[in-house]
Amino acid sequence: MKSPALLLLSIALMACGRLEHVGKAPAFTPVENGNEFFAMSAQPMPRTTEAHPPMQEASLWSGARNSLLGDRRAAQRGDILTVVIEIDDKAEISNSTGRSRAGTDSMGIPSMLGIPQRIDGRLPDGASMADAYATNSASSYKGDGQVSRNEKLTLRIAATIIETLPNGVLRIQGSQEVRVNYEVRELIVTGFVRPEDVSRQNEITYDKIAGARISYGGRGQISDVQQPRYGQQVADILLPF
Repeated sequence: MKSPALLLLSIALMACGRLEHVGKAPAFTPVENGNEFFAMSAQPMPRTTEAHPPMQEASLWSGARNSLLGDRRAAQRGDILTVVIEIDDKAEISNSTGRSRAGTDSMGIPSMLGIPQRIDGRLPDGASMADAYATNSASSYKGDGQVSRNEKLTLRIAATIIETLPNGVLRIQGSQEVRVNYEVRELIVTGFVRPEDVSRQNEITYDKIAGARISYGGRGQISDVQQPRYGQQVADILLPF
């Protein structure tokens, strides 16, 4: 009796946590707790201690990022770049399998030195050794399967470089939340990019992000109604039928 009671108690505790949001708009995720804010606020270590002459710092033709001809693409920890997500995928898969088999076996010994006739005299009425055994079998199988997917997504999101790996690859992470009435739309993107893949417009397309993880969803009253209740989810997991 303890296990069902503990299960009901845990479900009740989860429901109590959601009761705090009744009549309130869903809250935003704090930006200060994310890796993006930490990467932008942490003081980076200086790459060089060499002092440049003042004349070189003021030159319009220097290669510094703040100069007129400087490269302003994101390249170090804390820099921001734009991720362009344009997904238009379509896949159709159709499979068909068929199999059939039929077999017939029979064996009889109508005459073998008169032995079948002698055995027939000892068998019940209607039984005979003329046909010792006969079998007939047949089986058939047919399977059809079809998968059709059509996905289209066009988004743009600003991401932050949160880490520079030893081989120079940049690890990026970006999040965006938009609240409309009582529904929050969430967009999250993470992955690894090469600095040379970042365009002069400081943009990179999603197909050049290694290990890309793109999440587009929401939370709020509409999303809550679309989800089954906790009891139904638990029943779907535990019930064998």
